[in-house]
Amino acid sequence: MSTKVFISHSNLDPERGWLDAFARALRDRGVNVWLDEWDIESGEDWEDAIKTALRGSDAIVALISGVHAESPNLYFDVGVTLGGNKRLILVVDPSAAASLPSDLRERRWVALQAPEETAREVEAAISAPG
Repeated sequence: MSTKVFISHSNLDPERGWLDAFARALRDRGVNVWLDEWDIESGEDWEDAIKTALRGSDAIVALISGVHAESPNLYFDVGVTLGGNKRLILVVDPSAAASLPSDLRERRWVALQAPEETAREVEAAISAPG
């Protein structure tokens, strides 16, 4: 799969191990994953690297937990995604769903589960037509 996927997440999220396992599971499925901790080099400007990666991605997977649901960075990432006609795939911790604004809450989203199961559902969403 040649689709480039940017993973949007909060660095304040306590589930770092889950995120790494999820990103690896996507890569194992052939998804070209961009994850800030993996792809930004030492000394590189963090903000510039993220903006470049967002623009160069075909799809954005937004991992939304209670922490990320209130992050301005989430809404920046979503804006770039929708403004660039890119595919937006929301992976939502069900306990955070109520904190999402209605325009995101009303979209179909993938419930956060075990990393491998979530990666399977996300890969299917990326591969789906439309």
